[in-house]
Amino acid sequence: MKIPKITTFLMFNGDAEEAVHLYTSLFDDSEIITMVKYDETTPDYAGKVQHTIFKLNGQVFMAIDNMNGTDIEMNPAMSLFVTVKDQYQMDVLYNGLKDGGAILMPKTEMQPQYREFAWIQDKFGVNFQLALPESKK
Repeated sequence: MKIPKITTFLMFNGDAEEAVHLYTSLFDDSEIITMVKYDETTPDYAGKVQHTIFKLNGQVFMAIDNMNGTDIEMNPAMSLFVTVKDQYQMDVLYNGLKDGGAILMPKTEMQPQYREFAWIQDKFGVNFQLALPESKK
């Protein structure tokens, strides 16, 4: 598999595997391509994600678990902007990502390009802007 020249890389504080499984369960055309975990030779990190490559909507992402001993929190200064294909996908992503997280901007109409827009910070701290385009008439 060819990795794009620029790829979103997420660092989680010990819950990368849970996050990647959630995302690949919510997004269409998604899969975990590789997931390498630390083994028993590094007992403090055993079972944590050393490196993973996964696809969401056909787009490649990478992630790891932060194992430096100091949690590094994600923040809304960086977000994943997702153009959804229909109301059903908007509702699935909105409900799936807000569970345990925070709604930074509730579903609202955004004129003129988007029929609906929402900004969610999921329970892992990753920020998603969800946008449902206006239907073509």
